[in-house]
Amino acid sequence: MTTPTTILFEQRGAAAWITLNRPAAMNALSDAMCTELLEAIERCERDAAIRVIVLTGAGRAFCAGADLKGVFENTQSGPGPRDPMGEFLDLVNRMMDKLRFCPKPTIAALNGLTMAGGLELAMACDLMLAAESTRIGDAHANFGVFPGAGGAAILPRRIGPTAAKYLLFTGDTLPARDLVPLGLVNSVVPDAELVPEVEKLAARIASKSPLVLRRMKQTVADGLEQPEAVALRLERLVLEAHSHSHDIKEGLAAFVEKRTPNFKGY
Repeated sequence: MTTPTTILFEQRGAAAWITLNRPAAMNALSDAMCTELLEAIERCERDAAIRVIVLTGAGRAFCAGADLKGVFENTQSGPGPRDPMGEFLDLVNRMMDKLRFCPKPTIAALNGLTMAGGLELAMACDLMLAAESTRIGDAHANFGVFPGAGGAAILPRRIGPTAAKYLLFTGDTLPARDLVPLGLVNSVVPDAELVPEVEKLAARIASKSPLVLRRMKQTVADGLEQPEAVALRLERLVLEAHSHSHDIKEGLAAFVEKRTPNFKGY
């Protein structure tokens, strides 16, 4: 793993905190940042001691989207064997997919402005907690840019097509609190309480069986694309496999013995 220059990586208990660290650029996504995020997520996947991943930003933004200066430069290249814009989008989507399909629970801790690629990054996480001052929007239309990592494809699935089209068409940002009823944001807390609240949530999740969390996450994702009857059959098949695991036996034994379970993740 290269030495990070655009992110900070810290392990707090069983949670890895990855902080986007380009505050002067509102934590805009660059080639270097996307590469470092990809490597950091892979590191978390390999480390059994890490059970939850938290993504947040330094300064007054979570992430303002892609680095538009870099995007502009990439669009100016003439015909040739390289396609810098395409290469950047491929890198962004590899990183987003790595985060989206990570088997461990992920939390986006929105500490400030979250828009365009920043919103797409947050949506790649499982849960989203926001500071009171956070504003969220798409903003691609403000610069004549088309979304490339879920803004037009995933946002309507999260908040419905009408609300999504409002954010897409207007480029407006809304208070994070307005997006709680639509199911995009789990909760909003005072700015000073964001980190403590996310730490508490991460610790609660990390105390659960890593195996059951991984299977729950995968079954939810797979089931959403299936008719209800198919999703139910899938759930039962996963339960059948899970019934032979150490963690279910340990969890039930701990219940009977009135003690805290010691989950192993297998």
